[in-house]
Amino acid sequence: MAMFLAKVLLTLCTAWAVAGCIAVVRTARASRRQRLLASGHESPAVSILKPLCGADPGLSANLDTFFQQDYPNFELVFGVQRDDDPAIAVVSDLMRRYPNVSARLIVHHFGTGINPKVQNLRGMLPSASNDLILISDSNVRAPKHYVREMVATFTTPRGADKRPVGLVTNMFAGAGEDSLGAALENVQLNGFCVAGCALPTALGDSLVVGKSMLMARGEFERLGGFRRVADVLAEDYVIGKMYQHGGYAVKIAPTVLSNITSRMTMKAFMDRHLRWGMLRFRLRPATFLLEILSSPVALLPVAWALLGPYALLWMFGVLCVRDVAQWAALRGNDRLWVPALLGTLRDICMLLVWLRVPLKRHIMWRGNRARLGAGTLLFPPPTDTGR
Repeated sequence: MAMFLAKVLLTLCTAWAVAGCIAVVRTARASRRQRLLASGHESPAVSILKPLCGADPGLSANLDTFFQQDYPNFELVFGVQRDDDPAIAVVSDLMRRYPNVSARLIVHHFGTGINPKVQNLRGMLPSASNDLILISDSNVRAPKHYVREMVATFTTPRGADKRPVGLVTNMFAGAGEDSLGAALENVQLNGFCVAGCALPTALGDSLVVGKSMLMARGEFERLGGFRRVADVLAEDYVIGKMYQHGGYAVKIAPTVLSNITSRMTMKAFMDRHLRWGMLRFRLRPATFLLEILSSPVALLPVAWALLGPYALLWMFGVLCVRDVAQWAALRGNDRLWVPALLGTLRDICMLLVWLRVPLKRHIMWRGNRARLGAGTLLFPPPTDTGR
């Protein structure tokens, strides 16, 4: 019985890695084929919303790629919530360098809701001129055809079911690693994270990561808008489900975006994935607990009991499929040694996170502390009454 259970566990781990890799590769290849359809489409006006908080490493270079979009009809709306935010100087410099690009910087103190990103977006939205809104994170770097392909994907019917497209998103590849923490972050993003989005989406269970979301403002407001996600941590996941349950299709656009990760410390890497783990645990507790089965390092003792020393070959084989092959699908041959070298350490770090997540109740995000409830509902910490 024990041997049979061991075989089942190893089979599940291997199958998850292979299925996730296939989903990533197929999505990336399909996306490249879709790129050919982007030319010749109509060009409705688009408002690109860029919520900012501080001057992250590479911020100027990231934002510069949005000023250089080859789309004929777009505006950029940048938002910050502090008068002394360092991002203000970065945006102001870019606006001077690109005077022909329609861009505005909104400094506001909109405080409704606990989620700081949603607070910022709610303060920015009234300044957007167009119905089509494209929300894009500050650490994203995009090629010139990004907006054009997003709009082409949005205006193309999904296929046999002909459901109207409600939301368009992208796969993304972690890039720019210049420290151990940043390298581990990109191994995690290009391995476990991208497979965890691509595979469920391919099976009809859309999982949206909010680094890039294009939608029609009017439809979004009819579904509840930002007010529905003002007090949840996983606002991107919930927005995706709002569209899915509203009868809309969620599609992945052709472009694989670069998620720039630089100067990340090991502590920042662990803290970020502790927060993301808490998010997944509150959304789908059983699925989170089963994540242990996706870790060949965690299952190595089981594999050793079944396979002996060949267990090491199995472990490295699964890591190569999940981390190295997916990295190659997203980034080509660029620095393939990073996932090959760090896949084992990444699994050990995520095992430590997995063990700690069920014990955590509070998060710190952008300087805000909150208690995390079911469904990633955020609660402010109790006020000090002096007692």
